[in-house]
Amino acid sequence: MNETFKEKFPHIKLTLSKIRSLKREMRVMGEDCGLQPVTIAMAFVYFEKLVLQGRLNKPNRGRRNISTDINTKLEERFRISRRELISFEFTILVALEMALYLPESKVMPHYRRLVQQL
Repeated sequence: MNETFKEKFPHIKLTLSKIRSLKREMRVMGEDCGLQPVTIAMAFVYFEKLVLQGRLNKPNRGRRNISTDINTKLEERFRISRRELISFEFTILVALEMALYLPESKVMPHYRRLVQQL
């Protein structure tokens, strides 16, 4: 599957296995922080947008900024500093073209999968 993914998306510097692994980590972390499945689903959509743009690679794949409560868990799980988390917030917003509205059609497939896993 990784080879097929690489052939279809040669500009993406992460394997399909790694993308799935990071999404699993995001789900677990979100659940640990008490986030609703719809919030995690939205995070998946933003994450996938960044991946498809080729903005994520091995050096920066764990760098995210969500909120103060989650920062500590992010620091521990991805072993990066709070300063690094905050420094990438604007970069991510620019990469997403400041378009944070997500149509329901993009969020619902992730949401359904998350709810089925509960």
